[in-house]
Amino acid sequence: QVQLVESGGGLVQPGGSLRLSCVASGSIFRIFAMGWYRQVPGKQRELVAASTTGGTTTYAESVKGRFTISRDNAKNTVSLQMNSLKPEDTAVYYCNVLYTIALGGSKYDYWGQGTQVTVSS
Repeated sequence: QVQLVESGGGLVQPGGSLRLSCVASGSIFRIFAMGWYRQVPGKQRELVAASTTGGTTTYAESVKGRFTISRDNAKNTVSLQMNSLKPEDTAVYYCNVLYTIALGGSKYDYWGQGTQVTVSS
C-alpha cells in the first residue's frame, strides 16, 4: 500500500504565491517520477509539472517561468512552488508518483487525494 500526503493548498490573491508539498510512503521500492496535475470541473486532469528521479523536469506551457518543481529523493517528497498565480490556476491539484515495489517489477502510478488551490481577489 502506498500513501501520498499532500499539503499547502488554499486561497491566494492574484499575483500571490503558494507552495504545495507531497510525501510518498509505503510499499515503494523505487520511485521513477513524481509530479503534480490539476483538474477543474468538467475538464480533464492535466499535467502541471513532473520530475524524474534522474532529474528531468517537465512543465505545462501555461506555468513555465512561474512554477518550480523540486524533489527530495531521499525523503520521497515533491514540492511545487507556485508564483505569480492567476485566477486560471484555480483547480484541485493532485500529486502523482510512478513507482515499483520490487527490483525489475512492474511500474505503478498512484494519486493523492488532491488539494484545492483558489486564486481570487
